[in-house]
Amino acid sequence: MNIITEYPIWFFLFCLLAGFSYSIFLYWKDKKLNETSIWLTRLMATFRFFAVTVLSFLLLSPLLKSTNREVEKPIIIIAQDNSESLIVGKDSSFIIKEYKEKLQKLINDLGDKYEVRTYSFADKIKEITSSDSLKFNEKQTDFSSFFDEIETRYSNCNVGAIIVSSDGLFNKGSNPVYSSEKIKTTIYTVALGDTTVNKDIILLKTEHNRLAYLGNEFPIEIVVNAKQLKGKTTTLTVSKGEATLFNQTINLNSDAFILTIPVLLQAKEVGLQHYKVKLSTLPEEVSFANNAADVFIEVLDARQKILILSDAPHPDVAAIKESIESNQNYEVESYLLSDFDKSLKKYNLVILHSLPSMQNPASKILTELNNADIPVWSFSGANALLQTDLTKPTYTQKTNEVEPVLDQNFPLFTISDEFRKTVKDFPAVVCPFTTYQTENNSNVLFYQRIGIVDTKKPLMLFNNVGENKIAIFTGEGIWRWRLQDFAAHNNHNLFDEFISKTVQYLSVKADKSFFRITGPTSFLENEAIQLEAEVYNESYELINEPEVNITISNSENKKFPFSFSKTSNAYRLNAGMMPVGEYSYEAKVKIGEKIFLQHGKFSVSALQIELTNTTADHQLLFTLAKKHNGEMVYPKDLDKLVNKLNSRDDIKPISYSEKKLTDLINLKWIFFLILALLSVEWFMRKRNGAY
Repeated sequence: MNIITEYPIWFFLFCLLAGFSYSIFLYWKDKKLNETSIWLTRLMATFRFFAVTVLSFLLLSPLLKSTNREVEKPIIIIAQDNSESLIVGKDSSFIIKEYKEKLQKLINDLGDKYEVRTYSFADKIKEITSSDSLKFNEKQTDFSSFFDEIETRYSNCNVGAIIVSSDGLFNKGSNPVYSSEKIKTTIYTVALGDTTVNKDIILLKTEHNRLAYLGNEFPIEIVVNAKQLKGKTTTLTVSKGEATLFNQTINLNSDAFILTIPVLLQAKEVGLQHYKVKLSTLPEEVSFANNAADVFIEVLDARQKILILSDAPHPDVAAIKESIESNQNYEVESYLLSDFDKSLKKYNLVILHSLPSMQNPASKILTELNNADIPVWSFSGANALLQTDLTKPTYTQKTNEVEPVLDQNFPLFTISDEFRKTVKDFPAVVCPFTTYQTENNSNVLFYQRIGIVDTKKPLMLFNNVGENKIAIFTGEGIWRWRLQDFAAHNNHNLFDEFISKTVQYLSVKADKSFFRITGPTSFLENEAIQLEAEVYNESYELINEPEVNITISNSENKKFPFSFSKTSNAYRLNAGMMPVGEYSYEAKVKIGEKIFLQHGKFSVSALQIELTNTTADHQLLFTLAKKHNGEMVYPKDLDKLVNKLNSRDDIKPISYSEKKLTDLINLKWIFFLILALLSVEWFMRKRNGAY
């Protein structure tokens, strides 16, 4: 530490001269101090000398130059696998007690020389202060997220080594040997777990759809795995409540047995259905926890009901019906108008073919459609054209054969590139020869090509009558498109795409409720329950002034009240993780004087992926350590890691030097020094009669 100025050092002599001159001038033969002792006069002169000298020196803008030196210890990162696979095997008691004590001793021993950072990883990465906080209860193991986090946090730090303690099993993210490539520091691994292939029956997978529809059969694909149990038998049972729905005895004919069993179940009840899949246990198994799984499937009675009415039998009707029925979300009924005597209210969409016609004006059915606000898809046929208000048919006996021309800017739904390329090859259909008048808000999907001329006459268009959606195909003969699609591609996929997307657009109605709750209907047990809410005012604008409350109930009717948090214009709820089971909720909001309620259900499923493989992978840990110039050790040698790290030449402290310049005038003690000198001098002069 030293003092520097931008002036030559000999300028300090002028500061001394200024202080000396001021003292001499003030105290030399001062008549008021004649009676004061000489030593007191000299002391006051000395105070004034130092005060003026320091003030003069500060005018030279002196700087205090200091050099700070810091020594940064090497950082040793200890990463402990906290997944439940570590305590499935026979050494679980050792892991829970003795190993945790050894790990804590390692942390303490390394802390004398290194800066130790300890983390647990599996589902999530947490910094821990002691091995006592390890519970070995997390449901998935993800090495790659851990290495990403370490790279982000310590990319510019003096990391000496990383010690990864695990059984080498991972079931999320990429292989740690590859995901650790960005880590440039030494990695040691501690090999936990048992590499012995234990006797065990494992319910490896239960693959199924999340949704099923009432009255349908739905599949569950069950994968059974057994190890070292050749000659034994187990029984697979699928049950719902007290009822057994499926039962099969499985003969385990090898020590590495695996079998996929498809099970078909009937969806008989609406709502969230809970099924239990279970394999009977054997006494010699290492674990019984992986013999069962819960399956939650939501059964909906929400298939859209589609009605096709025609003036006469026609191949178009069969083609449309077969295409719609290929999607299990739709239920189709087809009638001749003369045979139809049902109510229209239960249908989500009505398709009219060649109605009205010159022989059949269909005035009654058109009136019912207008009154019921049901979406309509009309095929005009060779002798009828249905206008967009469904009440003013125009008839003609002249027809044209026209080919479709796709509007490339059609906005109502997406169209695949393959369909765009193929539509130009579809054969001609028959259209009435007439002049078309379309509304300004119409959206045309196909225009008519007559011969080689592309016209602006619509072949298929969409419109709205109030809140109701209308589609009009101004011709007939699309059965030829279905045949052409099969001839070209050996399937009906493109034709089905056209029919399905049209039906979906027409039949889906916008949700106009003032209060909505959205979110998944199924969660895993290691996922937080998150829901979102939207509230609208009478002008259908998003608002979030009122409070939104929700009560979640489990299967035992135990209630958990929560309040949604407000976002910029909506609401969000994070209810945290919940135990495996079925849950229902009631959400409530008060808008003005009205109270709005929303009800829903969700399930929390068990995540047993950590239990499907209980054989430790020490080869992976060995490869990981070798790749990063480290070494794999076993828990019994954990205390030797300290010596191994101490003996390395590449793990050393780093020394940093920081030079700092500070204006001397900014130092507070300088101010108080000058103030003290002048104050003491003033007090002594005053006491001795001077001013």
